[in-house]
Amino acid sequence: MSMLRKAMGVAVLAGAAMLTTAGAASAASGPAGTPTAADTAAIGQVTGGPATLGRLAATKFPGAHAAAAAARQSADPRTQVPVYEPTAAFVAGQSDVPATLAYVAVPARTGDGTAATVWAERQGTAWTVVNVASGDYERQYAQAAAGGYLLHEPQVNAWYAVHGDAVTVLDGSVTGLAAGTKLSLVDYRAALHGRYADKLPGSAYDRDGAGGGYGGRERAVPAVDPGGVPLLPFVLGGVLVLVAGAAVVPRLRRQ
Repeated sequence: MSMLRKAMGVAVLAGAAMLTTAGAASAASGPAGTPTAADTAAIGQVTGGPATLGRLAATKFPGAHAAAAAARQSADPRTQVPVYEPTAAFVAGQSDVPATLAYVAVPARTGDGTAATVWAERQGTAWTVVNVASGDYERQYAQAAAGGYLLHEPQVNAWYAVHGDAVTVLDGSVTGLAAGTKLSLVDYRAALHGRYADKLPGSAYDRDGAGGGYGGRERAVPAVDPGGVPLLPFVLGGVLVLVAGAAVVPRLRRQ
């Protein structure tokens, strides 16, 4: 009888372990690098400081229409939008943390009144302004995310809202998924794996330098505003990221 109890106990434990493992793959894990209150204060200082305002004053986007002559450069540090990106470890199934912080977007205006976005990035323990991009698309996508965190898949320029285990497409770009499509994190990871498994660090694709490989500083910036108007191509680092034959058409930006 004791042997039977032991056998049943082992079976129950094995079953529990299987359920735990399956649950881990689908359980919601928050993104890494979420800004703290101290980070928010530091971002506010750097994006609203004289150096950033001077940069905005000097920024002019090709084709932009100047606003009223009274317009002045400004940034709104009260509005900070964390933008997250999937990690190679998540794509490879080595981590259940879906994404990590890429940058924090702050809406702004250039000296001629054009809508812009300041990108602040954590570098070591400090925050640095790394880019001024045209438009305020991150703010608009964050509003559409309705409380979820904003996830950007830069290789195909797709945008998502993540609430727990649910991933909602905000702009599927060239993925073929319509806005409003809902996926589980498990299904989203499967889609990522299908797109990038052979392009991860260490792959032949990565070693050959094709399209820059997966991840890295060559990531593209947002291409299409939420209203669906495409903008001209320009890519960070001068690299056009190609994945599965899809070309990314990022928005105009200024280093």
